[in-house]
Amino acid sequence: MTVLKSTFIALAALGALAAAPAMAQTKIGVVDYGRLMEDSPQAKTALDAIRTEFAPKQKELTTQQQVLKAKEDKLQKDAATMSADQRGRSEKELRDGYRDLERKRQEIQDDFNARRNEEMSRLQRTLIEEVRSYSKAQGYDLVLADGVLFANPSLDITPAVLANLKARAPGAAAPAVPKPAGK
Repeated sequence: MTVLKSTFIALAALGALAAAPAMAQTKIGVVDYGRLMEDSPQAKTALDAIRTEFAPKQKELTTQQQVLKAKEDKLQKDAATMSADQRGRSEKELRDGYRDLERKRQEIQDDFNARRNEEMSRLQRTLIEEVRSYSKAQGYDLVLADGVLFANPSLDITPAVLANLKARAPGAAAPAVPKPAGK
């Protein structure tokens, strides 16, 4: 029984040694996903599009706020010469106007957040697909993103993925597949 155990242990050790070179060949990369979300041209394009889409609504809010401020200034200036009834109507009109402004501001903010979430979801799919595509093209076995506390800079493929994203941006040259640093 002891000979059988030692033979089994020896075979297991030989199997582990045979597997060690295969594990040493494993290619691992790390991606700073937050950096991709911030620095990719696709992210900048998405944010610019949303800002452009909502600029007229923001301008409308600003104009409405300026009108209300002018009415408030006029009320303060003319309050001494107004009757109590006129002052009451003006104050009610101002309150209603500010309430309406705040309601519109909240609606626009909600719409903006929904659109931003929609665009960020689309962007995330694009970034994930780009990381997958790059990783497969470069022969990576494992690519890690969130939750990495430390990684040797030679494992960081973020700059290479960013270069591919920039190459795929509208108006860019044909995509290149650069090697990560230290490879």
